[in-house]
Amino acid sequence: MTIQANTPVGQIATEYPMATQVFARHGMDFCCGGGQPIEKVCNKKGLDVAAVLDEIREAVAEPDSDMERWDEAPLDALIAHILTTFHEPLKEELQRLEFMARKVNTVHGSKMPEVLSELLSTVLALKVELEEHMAKEEQILFPLILQGRGGMAGGPIAVMEQEHQSAGDALERLRELTGDFEVPPGACNTWRALWHGLAALETGTHQHIHLENNILFPRALAG
Repeated sequence: MTIQANTPVGQIATEYPMATQVFARHGMDFCCGGGQPIEKVCNKKGLDVAAVLDEIREAVAEPDSDMERWDEAPLDALIAHILTTFHEPLKEELQRLEFMARKVNTVHGSKMPEVLSELLSTVLALKVELEEHMAKEEQILFPLILQGRGGMAGGPIAVMEQEHQSAGDALERLRELTGDFEVPPGACNTWRALWHGLAALETGTHQHIHLENNILFPRALAG
């Protein structure tokens, strides 16, 4: 494995898909900030880059580490994967997260008024943003790419990347509000499920954005 401290995290995630599990474990941005060297991302998180690289080597060496290389797959297969693995489940999951965020804020809002109120507003705004974003991809961008016109989609792709950054910022704020998704002592089952659901949302959305920003979009623009 030839990864150096200056290798971009997006490139690492593309060439070694199992590395995304290490990035997720440490809350490292490998999607919107995919062009940043791994050393810079580690420094931002206060992590030892050598230790993180060792974790990646261990993950890649695991017997079941042969994950799909989507940079080598046909674009139609990649888009189908994005739709079935991320878009369709996410639409249902966002509704579940909204329900839980509303319930936790209503029942327990007095315990953490500032945190739970802002968390609810962040979840609601992110839900609307992601739903509108996915609709634009499904109705405009993905059909362009599937028609072989990806090289003409610079404008729509630029908009999608901006919206990805906005979603990434919202996820980072949710991580801050939840204290790295650490469940508070005495939290009820719904509260615990909300925290776990938000953690899973971050992991899945980072993978989702990575596939688009670092693989699909560059390949589509290259024709």
